[in-house]
Amino acid sequence: MQIRTILGSCIVGAVMAGNVAMAEGGPHDKAIKARQAMFQLYSFSVGTLGDMAKGKIDYNAELAAELAANLNAAANLGQSAFWPAGSDNSNPENARNRALPKIWETFPAIGENAQELKDAAAILATEAGNGLDALRSSMGAVGKSCKGCHDEYRAKKK
Repeated sequence: MQIRTILGSCIVGAVMAGNVAMAEGGPHDKAIKARQAMFQLYSFSVGTLGDMAKGKIDYNAELAAELAANLNAAANLGQSAFWPAGSDNSNPENARNRALPKIWETFPAIGENAQELKDAAAILATEAGNGLDALRSSMGAVGKSCKGCHDEYRAKKK
């Protein structure tokens, strides 16, 4: 299992480094692309685990444990370089960005939300491979932490 966690962390780093290397354009494009890559990893892991929890796909203990470990690794990445002031959606150069300016107006509060995700992901990483009931019982806190940021700090899709 440790090899998968290490491999998952390496994949996270490679994806993010690749997106940063390919970034072009405005002054914050690299940071925005890096954080979007991180969120794509969150989405893939949480989406697949959620599908297992809801019975949309068969529960697989090994895969659940792997995805939860990947989410935990991604949630614990240092993110300070991903969030430079001015990289919100009010800047026309950041057109594909959904980060609201409110993030920087209440920055300590978003740190609390990030900590909630870290805490929930850590529990999920220990529970997800222990059966469908264990997965289901630990998914709620992850979803709640994601919703806390989405509702307050992310613009709706146009």
